[in-house]
Amino acid sequence: MSGRLLPGDGLRAGRPRGAVSVLVTCEHGGNRVPAPWAPLFDGAEETLATHRGWDPGALPLARDIARRLRAPLRAATVTRLLVDLNRSAHHPRVFSEWTRTLPSEARAALLARHHAPHRAAVEGDASARIRRGRVVVHLGVHSFTPVLDGVVRSADVALLYDPGRPLERSLCSAWARGLAGALPHLAVRRNQPYRGASDGLTTWLRGRFLPEAYLGIEIEVNQRLLGPGGRFPAEIGRALAEGLATALE
Repeated sequence: MSGRLLPGDGLRAGRPRGAVSVLVTCEHGGNRVPAPWAPLFDGAEETLATHRGWDPGALPLARDIARRLRAPLRAATVTRLLVDLNRSAHHPRVFSEWTRTLPSEARAALLARHHAPHRAAVEGDASARIRRGRVVVHLGVHSFTPVLDGVVRSADVALLYDPGRPLERSLCSAWARGLAGALPHLAVRRNQPYRGASDGLTTWLRGRFLPEAYLGIEIEVNQRLLGPGGRFPAEIGRALAEGLATALE
């Protein structure tokens, strides 16, 4: 099925034109440090284990959503403290304090080995489907810490999108309404705790594809909801997948 969810019949009411293909990605799925770079992180084990090193729970959630939607998944497990795959190559935080002072050749090697291949693969997946007449809905799955710099985040489940792209706005409005009904005990938000149009993989891809061909949505889930084994409750993955399918229909 490859994520094909519906035969659309036009752009009226904010609906995509043509069949929809869902792509799922997870840029911060692990805190792995490849062996050649391990000496850089001697003594940083505690930091690597925190949200600074990765997005706990994001990869199992991404796998669950991809399975439910029968969509392909592209995931990365290298720690973002090495190089952040969700940042543009020129972004000041694409490298962390452990890597930003490396010589330019070493930083270029990190981008070439880890950053560029992931982005090229996702772009290629989207491009191939768009060439076949599909509308791509790209879901980037992330999690966020409940408290940042002393500020408690109110969102539990959030959808990030570019409000300047009507199809993204329309889809997320319908999707969020469905999520609020399916998860009444959780706070469902849009463009919180981050803005969907900020620097990220979805923003980068929006610059490569027309808004009627590519919809880039980031899913953010509060890490306070993590349960045994570092996984989010199954109801969250189920609600996200079923809610998307309903919103598209």
